Amino acid sequence: MTSPPPIALTIAGSDSGGGAGIQADLRTFHAFGVHGTSVITALTAQNTLGVHGVHATPLEMVEAQFDAVATDLRPGGVKSGMLATAELVEAVAAGLHRHGLDAYVLDPVMVATSGDRLLDADAEASVVRELVPRAALVTPNLHEAEILSGIPVASMEDMRRAADLLLEAGAGAVLMKGGHRSGDEVVDLLRHGQGERVWRRRRVDTPHTHGTGCTLSAAAAAGLAMGWPLEEAVARAVDFVARAIQAAPGLGAGRGPVNHFVDAVADESAS
Repeated sequence: MTSPPPIALTIAGSDSGGGAGIQADLRTFHAFGVHGTSVITALTAQNTLGVHGVHATPLEMVEAQFDAVATDLRPGGVKSGMLATAELVEAVAAGLHRHGLDAYVLDPVMVATSGDRLLDADAEASVVRELVPRAALVTPNLHEAEILSGIPVASMEDMRRAADLLLEAGAGAVLMKGGHRSGDEVVDLLRHGQGERVWRRRRVDTPHTHGTGCTLSAAAAAGLAMGWPLEEAVARAVDFVARAIQAAPGLGAGRGPVNHFVDAVADESAS
């Protein structure tokens, strides 16, 4: 008799184009051999060209999904993505506390790759206050890091300063995603209480990067569900996303999705 797979939970919005959100998260969990469960926080009408509509899930339904999953299919790793409103942020924080879930990855989704805003302005402070202190890992891009930390983020030293401010706010670790910086090199920075780790890779010249943030945080949550140490989970997530970008299938007329069909672990040295 085979052992049951680990379980991970994604708390995020549905992407009707299938490239990000719940759809990307569940495919990523599957790639890592993890059973995926979900709490859908919003419906979006979107494709590779942009977001055309957002409808937030009623709070009572968010809470009902959370309780149904956590009481029967308890996750070993959790991630949250698009939360849209301060009320949803607070509901997710309450659910994490209610069920004692601490292997939690916070992807502070605020602005889509297309530039469309996905988080109400009044929810930004709620994310810092309610979710950052509960997170084992926070995974902001540079724009999100500026919003969360309150400082400009452009250089490596800025990335370190912003990460340290989030650590001071209670995060267990911070992965600063450098994909939005200009230049031929992409630099990702992991900061935690024991120091830092840096990943450098040549930028892939492609518009097909939709869902990279969702995929990375889902991969990290899958790693935590597998019982990997946090730094190993992050290293494998960074490697997975890099290869998924390189193999992007070129779908749609705009910013297409990455390729979730690449192997979850291709290079043991990534850990």
